[in-house]
Amino acid sequence: MEEVVIDKVVVNIGVGQAGDRLNKAVRVLELVTGRKPVLTSSSSTVRDFNIRKGLTIGTKVTLRKNDASEFLKRAFYAKGNRITSYSFDKHGNAYFGISDYTDFQGMKYDPEIGIFGMDVAIVMKRRGGYRVARRRIGRKSVPGRIRVTREETIEYLKEKFGVTTVGEQLAQN
Repeated sequence: MEEVVIDKVVVNIGVGQAGDRLNKAVRVLELVTGRKPVLTSSSSTVRDFNIRKGLTIGTKVTLRKNDASEFLKRAFYAKGNRITSYSFDKHGNAYFGISDYTDFQGMKYDPEIGIFGMDVAIVMKRRGGYRVARRRIGRKSVPGRIRVTREETIEYLKEKFGVTTVGEQLAQN
């Protein structure tokens, strides 16, 4: 029950506008993940960027279980099996970006699509621990002994995917 596992992996491309560029981003996520993406909309209005509340500005895919592990193997290969130490938060989650979809193995540049980068979020959990926050009756906050720490996530990614953490000195200062 104390084993640390991947809860989900969320792959996101934020375009900032609807239209042809958003459709291309959807195609990129379909190519990379093999899943149908969901469109995301803005939650507030930002006049400086011409974004209205409710405007569709991005796309995302949520992967779980084996799909998440397979995608992470390919994503870490695209990053050279390295991740910076500041990519981890105190709750054990990890975030990193991939600058171009052609970094993935087997992907070729398509001039119709162009260049798209993406953000990857890895959410970690313990095998039996987070139900207390999600159940309907007797819901409580997750106690500290059940939460996943930053160090546990780093160790898990080293063991499972062979990822090395870069910039350890920067994170300690």
